[in-house]
Amino acid sequence: MREYWTALASLMGALAFMQGLLHAVFPAELRAAVARLLGRLTRGFSPYCYFDVTETDGMSNNEIYDAVQLYLSSTAAPSSGARLSLTRPHNATSFTFGLAASDRVVDAFRGAAVTWEHVVAPRQSPGFSWRPLPDEKRRFTLRIRRGDRDKLLPAYLDHILASAQEIRRRSQDRLLYTNARGGAMDARGLPWDPVPFKHPSTFDTLAMDPERKESIKADLRDFADGSAFYERTGRAWKRGYLLYGPPGTGKSSMIAAMANFLGYDVYDLELTEVSSNAELRKLLMKTTSKSIIVIEDIDCSVDLTNRAALPPAPTKPRPSMDGTVDQDAAGAASGRSITLSGLLNFTDGLWSCCGSERIFVFTTNHIEKLDPALLRSGRMDMHVFMSYCSFPALKILLKNYLCFQGDADDDCGAEVMSGLEEWIDAAEITPADVSEVLIKNRRNGKRQAMEELLDTIKARAEKRRGDTAATRKDGGGEEEEEKRALGSPKEGKEQAAGKDSCGDGDGQDEETDAKKQL
Repeated sequence: MREYWTALASLMGALAFMQGLLHAVFPAELRAAVARLLGRLTRGFSPYCYFDVTETDGMSNNEIYDAVQLYLSSTAAPSSGARLSLTRPHNATSFTFGLAASDRVVDAFRGAAVTWEHVVAPRQSPGFSWRPLPDEKRRFTLRIRRGDRDKLLPAYLDHILASAQEIRRRSQDRLLYTNARGGAMDARGLPWDPVPFKHPSTFDTLAMDPERKESIKADLRDFADGSAFYERTGRAWKRGYLLYGPPGTGKSSMIAAMANFLGYDVYDLELTEVSSNAELRKLLMKTTSKSIIVIEDIDCSVDLTNRAALPPAPTKPRPSMDGTVDQDAAGAASGRSITLSGLLNFTDGLWSCCGSERIFVFTTNHIEKLDPALLRSGRMDMHVFMSYCSFPALKILLKNYLCFQGDADDDCGAEVMSGLEEWIDAAEITPADVSEVLIKNRRNGKRQAMEELLDTIKARAEKRRGDTAATRKDGGGEEEEEKRALGSPKEGKEQAAGKDSCGDGDGQDEETDAKKQL
């Protein structure tokens, strides 16, 4: 055993002597050249090719590095069994995982296997720099087979960038923007004020017929996945929704459900704060993609009613030297902040394509007051009527507020449900009114709350029937009085003519009474 350790020590000493001799005889430049030559020979016979993605690109951050880190942390890394680091970025709602130093993870794309390795090396002490650099140099090394290079690049990198953007958008809090500042710019040069958007409404809790909800969800899915379709057809990647119906039917809840379903930000545009069409275009240019632009109660915001129902303007705006009419001047002359033409260009003009994946949503209680130009396809593609509460929508509200499970809750009584189904259509009650009754009685138990709701619906339905009957009766009485009034002058004239022929002298009095009655 002693001889073994003696021989090993002699060998190590000989190797150290040879290394020192090589360093003394061969300069560092020659040794580096030999190492590069050996590396090229090795890579020439290797079936793999390698790509490095560094953390920084000069003095700026590398976008691809951040995208790869987020993509691997959310897709491949958690299921690989590798050693991971756990982080939670600022303004995010979920945790993310990161690869530890010198760890590897395997991914697949289009049937080809790829390997990512996270390499971390200490940074040499740099010289003077205006920007502080991290103490470590980090990079991701991608290893793929040579035969898969044309198939994976650049499609695989595009897939990573798109996935990382979607993961980043899904993990961050959605924002609700408003232009209540009157178009003034903030410190960042943006005319929108953001607040966190945490509305809990979803399509599962929305009081609407299930078939209509599924059709709206399918349309939203087709829109979100329709990038290739809109590019192939030459259309701007946008869509318009018009939500109309009585107050309290859930139009605002529908907008929140759409935002939560797609994961989009919401821009609540207040038209009364917009001073001109030019400012409206600037607001549109400052909105981001994957957003919902909302104009609520458009018939009450500014004067954009039906032009056919408006009286002719007393004065017309004078044309300019080139023969065109200034729409802003026309709007100012009529006392409006913006014009209908400016709003139409905002939703369907050239400026509407400045960005992609936007949804315009208009809400109104009186669709008949809107100009037909706002309602045509291309501006408002889908018209969604938010009707009164139906029986399927009522069951959704009972499930939301009372945890009512339908046939499973036999203690609530089948007669109560049959009564609700019988009277709900005749009552014409809004989901907001039903919710108010259920909120007031939610502590009294399911059965009592449902009975109270049934009494409210019955009372409303009977009141509506009584009002309808009274209206019909009043209408019939008015018609009879009109017929009587129209026939009485003729009778009075005939009587007056007969009496005059007899020489009574009372014809003038009879005719005067007939005129008074008329």
